[in-house]
Amino acid sequence: MIRAGIIGATGYAGNELVRLLMGHKEAEIKWYGSRSYVDQRYADVYRNMFQVVEDVCRDDNVAELASQVDVIFTATPQGFLAGVLTEEILGKAKVIDLSADFRIKDVSVYEKWYRIEHKSPQFLPEAVYGLCEVNREKIRGARLVANPGCYTTCSILTAYPLVKEGLIDPSTLIIDAKSGTSGAGRGAKLPNLYCEVNENIKAYGVATHRHTPEIEEQLGYAAGREITVSFTPHLVPMNRGILVTEYASLVRRPDGSLPGADELRAVYESYYKEETFVRVLDDGVCPETKWVEGSNYVDIGFTVDGRTGRVVMMGALDNLVKGAAGQAVQNMNLLFGCDEKEGLALAPMFP
Repeated sequence: MIRAGIIGATGYAGNELVRLLMGHKEAEIKWYGSRSYVDQRYADVYRNMFQVVEDVCRDDNVAELASQVDVIFTATPQGFLAGVLTEEILGKAKVIDLSADFRIKDVSVYEKWYRIEHKSPQFLPEAVYGLCEVNREKIRGARLVANPGCYTTCSILTAYPLVKEGLIDPSTLIIDAKSGTSGAGRGAKLPNLYCEVNENIKAYGVATHRHTPEIEEQLGYAAGREITVSFTPHLVPMNRGILVTEYASLVRRPDGSLPGADELRAVYESYYKEETFVRVLDDGVCPETKWVEGSNYVDIGFTVDGRTGRVVMMGALDNLVKGAAGQAVQNMNLLFGCDEKEGLALAPMFP
């Protein structure tokens, strides 16, 4: 059995990790770490775990935890893991970090966008970006996995094949993204109160959202050069889900013609036909968050707009599963040689 510990187990992503790992045949949770609920029963924090989890919450001592488990999940605020990570910890246990601390290779970019000092930049070179469909082989041999963000997972996977194959001009890429409120975490914040969110939709972090450099870095690797994208997130009054709608100019062939829908579909299917958790939808079907809720699936669709010479790409996922905890479990499965689908073979919930 894989012995797992979770730091930040009482946040939304942490609780989703608990739910998924409870159904994993080859893993057991040894440590429910929470700075706010030390010595309280986990099931008193999340009543859905009544008579499912009998353990009490423990603290966030990663150094002590590393001696007791095989893998540590850190579902913590930015800066936490970078502030405590040591060579000794990585020598004892693998670490899957759900924060942004090790996603961005350039420490100056991280510090600019997150406005905090990075306390352990020496580990950035070895950290592997944990987007399984892109970096599967690198993940298998890693000690430190940077679990991607929710917006970024959806945004990258939706555009990646067309960027990689040079069918779109990534410098023209515009990403319009919408998220449910669980993406903001469980902390009490005025903008997330029911009366503030209900019957409303709003843009936020316009031209400043911290997932922007992560998207640019990863799609830049696909393009083979640095790129700049326009990324605008929106908050919508639902619990879970992310929907991205992306627009980019198609690259004309030498004869001046544009690639057609059949060519684009062939590319998507060649990249994702073997990927269990990426579903390329039929022609004319647009992704919807309700059809991926509670699952590790990403649904992708696209439409060629011949009038403008652009393609409209769409993606949907559950921000707490494929956008956080599910992807973390998928990474754990790769690290320990498990079936990649173990603990994740869940059909989406509806209604």
